[in-house]
Amino acid sequence: MDFEHSTTAPLQVVTIGGGSGQFALLSGLRDIPGIALTAVVSMMDSGGSTGRLRDELGTLPPGDVLKCIVALSPHQQFARQILQKRFKKDRRLEGHNAGNMLLTMLSRYTGNFPSGVAALSEILDTRGTILPVTTDQATLVAELTDGTRIFGEQAIDVPRGHQREKIRDVFLVPHHCDAIHVYPPVVDAIAAADFIIVGPGDLFTSIIPNLVVPGVADALRACRAPLLYVLNIMTKYGETHNFLAMDFVQRLEAYLGKRVDGVIYNNRPPSESICQLYQAQKADCVRLEPSDPDWTGRTMHAADLIETDGPVVRHDPRKLAGLLQTIFFAEKDPKEV
Repeated sequence: MDFEHSTTAPLQVVTIGGGSGQFALLSGLRDIPGIALTAVVSMMDSGGSTGRLRDELGTLPPGDVLKCIVALSPHQQFARQILQKRFKKDRRLEGHNAGNMLLTMLSRYTGNFPSGVAALSEILDTRGTILPVTTDQATLVAELTDGTRIFGEQAIDVPRGHQREKIRDVFLVPHHCDAIHVYPPVVDAIAAADFIIVGPGDLFTSIIPNLVVPGVADALRACRAPLLYVLNIMTKYGETHNFLAMDFVQRLEAYLGKRVDGVIYNNRPPSESICQLYQAQKADCVRLEPSDPDWTGRTMHAADLIETDGPVVRHDPRKLAGLLQTIFFAEKDPKEV
């Protein structure tokens, strides 16, 4: 599919999320002409190389930001090969990947994390702006329905044992300050947006961590841009086990403090063999009935969005971008809709 060239002023598109879901979204949006991209990224990753750098050096976690930089680079294949290469020979470097180390060192040399992100983005010619949702260090905490609290994105993301209570709430605990603050350019980007896209991604560890940063939900409630939610294709044990589509939307809207304007969802189920693999991990396809009256007030956008290569169910960047392009350019001035 070839995107047509646009000669009008670019639409300002803001994405909010983290992890592999935002990587897939940005990989597709990158090549749509006529839009200017700003990616707002969660800063709560605590696993692997990212978690070690945060704990050992006191830096902001680079992992999710690095994914966005690679996604928005026209040199994506080369960048992934080099920046995701892991060190093996040096004892201190072992297990770290080159990209996380480079981003950390650039941040230290420039004096702050956003400047390091901008520097690496310049190296890789990224087509868009990448903003950390906050520059304050914090730990993500999940409170379960039995009152238990789980500390850290990685611990929430990978539940221990075969059973766990449902997540009742998530919040942030600051490390070295009394409060957590939104990174101011994030508020400016939201205010100037023509479209805002939330997701896809793990609801409680990639999406909501952005919304509980003070100032983000306020900015989203104040903006006039249509807010689109890209619904996950599969549930996830420990986070969204047995969730229906409306459960995802209602939990998201509870943290937003407003109703989303549109829901984007995949209407092509994975193959039976792949579904069986996921069922072994207590995960199922997210079920949605578009004729349900509960969807009133939200525009539903359905399409085949699934990537068919391999055993992992994810959004296909090109298919998702194709649907979004149709939505973006359906109206000349979406703020007046």
